[in-house]
Amino acid sequence: MPKLTTLLRALVLPLATLAAVTVSSAAPVQAHPEPKAPAQFVALRDVDPTIIQEMRYITPHNFTGAPVDGYRKAMCILTRPAAEGLHRVQQGLLRRGYSLKVYDCYRPQRAVDDFVAWAADLDATQMKAEFYPQVDKTRLFADGYIAAKSGHSRGSTMDLTVVPLPALPTRPYRPGEPLTPCYGPKAERFPDNSLDMGTGFDCFDTLAHTLDPRVTGVQHANRMLLMDAMQAQGFTNLPEEWWHYTLSSEPFPDTYFDFPVDRRSLTS
Repeated sequence: MPKLTTLLRALVLPLATLAAVTVSSAAPVQAHPEPKAPAQFVALRDVDPTIIQEMRYITPHNFTGAPVDGYRKAMCILTRPAAEGLHRVQQGLLRRGYSLKVYDCYRPQRAVDDFVAWAADLDATQMKAEFYPQVDKTRLFADGYIAAKSGHSRGSTMDLTVVPLPALPTRPYRPGEPLTPCYGPKAERFPDNSLDMGTGFDCFDTLAHTLDPRVTGVQHANRMLLMDAMQAQGFTNLPEEWWHYTLSSEPFPDTYFDFPVDRRSLTS
């Protein structure tokens, strides 16, 4: 009997050890928690619910043709000073029968990384006919349309336009629909309820340069309407993009954040 007991122990102990290893290896891996925004970040809608939001990068209607990584909710997040500055711009425009409309606000670094990966895939050109008809995709970095860092990730930069009131609804983009150049006549471009700025949003073309001399008349006046209203409240335009503005006194001039665009990212 002692020999049998010894033999059973020799069998049971390795089996117990194997079971413990199996249970341990099957234990769920704890995911790293998502980063949170500093307390200085807010949802624009909480500061000014009257500003129209048409957040493009959570939809496939953008130059990549797919929703962009990091956009979880269709919402504009900004630093509080930037949001309050837009609120002051909006107050002035509302008195004149207009409203701001934002296309993009804070942009996580992972979204910028997604742009970079897309730019490196030279076969992904399904949106070329609308957003960059005359630009070879191999030139997007050299020409400055795509970069590894974006001021949007600092939280005080936004892409926006001006909409006449009452604001007409805009139809959603239907993936696979025929595309038209972003610099064509307004009636031929993808429909947008904004004033005619000479090009659509995110148009990779020199006609999108704010002061391009070929943009004249009403289109130039509309760009100046936006620029004057924004500059009066401390925002600076990126000359290559009529829609792109940054708060001059941005609170995080050297920090690029990567928390997702989601209400849960906000700490307040």
